[in-house]
Amino acid sequence: MYWKNKRVLITGGAGQIGSHLVARLAAEGAQVTVADNLWRGKKSNLLAEDGVPVIDLEHRFLELDLADYRNCERATEGQDVVYHLADVVAGINYVFGNQFSLFNANLIIDSNMLRAAIANHASSYVYVGTACSYPAERQSKLNPPPFKEDDVYPASPESSYGWSKLMGEMGCDLARKEKLLDIGILRFHNVYGPHCEMSPEKSQVIPSLIRKAIRYPDEEFVVWGSGKQRRAFVFVSDIVDALVSVATKGMNRGVIQIGPDYSTSIKEIAERVCAISGKQIDIRFDTSKPEGDVDRAADWTRARTLLDWSPKTSIQEGLEQTYAWCERQILQGVGRG
Repeated sequence: MYWKNKRVLITGGAGQIGSHLVARLAAEGAQVTVADNLWRGKKSNLLAEDGVPVIDLEHRFLELDLADYRNCERATEGQDVVYHLADVVAGINYVFGNQFSLFNANLIIDSNMLRAAIANHASSYVYVGTACSYPAERQSKLNPPPFKEDDVYPASPESSYGWSKLMGEMGCDLARKEKLLDIGILRFHNVYGPHCEMSPEKSQVIPSLIRKAIRYPDEEFVVWGSGKQRRAFVFVSDIVDALVSVATKGMNRGVIQIGPDYSTSIKEIAERVCAISGKQIDIRFDTSKPEGDVDRAADWTRARTLLDWSPKTSIQEGLEQTYAWCERQILQGVGRG
């Protein structure tokens, strides 16, 4: 069994994606260590449903700022596999309101982690990029063809976040070409699911809408933008499938994007969330707010061919699972932000 007793570091391991990966690999016998500064992540994400931690939180949880290279050295020491999921990101308002600091923070974190993994002789390094790195002009109208990995160039992302993550991909590819360690690069489309951040300041679109529906009418149900903007949403368990597969099937194969080949409008997401809530909700669209890129979806041929991956969770099933988790959190007084 590949993961049995493998020493695995997961940065951002208390976040939405990382915590699910931690649970999966720990269940498969890996010795998982988490490094997270808890800016968006939560230790509670590392608890099983019975409240028992999925890893030894006393010895295998490192609350670290990865902008400090010494912390990256400490975290990567003795590790076989490094999953670098940590970055600075939040909802669209935060991303466009903090472009300079976000860009610099991600460059520093990505550079530090890769250098430290090489210095400590990790055998494998998995980096996660973003569909936000695709050129803005390719996403400026509805129904563009599903993107292939190479469509990211010539580069012109809309946000500094997309630029920063693309620079992270480049750094990893340079390390791969110099054979400094084995590199896997996944480029994610819009991830959603349990363990999401729900606070007004840091939440992304699906958890934000779910929070508003749960709290309605105490919180107005406002959709940012026209609602016509579309995204390729992918459920977190499908993302974890790809992360597990890349370590054994996709190393040193270049970028592999993960997402469906169709997009869903934010208006449809809002309507589905309202229906799941069972409430009569008045949806209001605030076109004074930014809505980001117009449309994008993924040609996932490489993921299918190299990783034997496919998106398995329907948007309705994923939204129902996410809504149920968010509702439990809010009823328990968690995530009120």
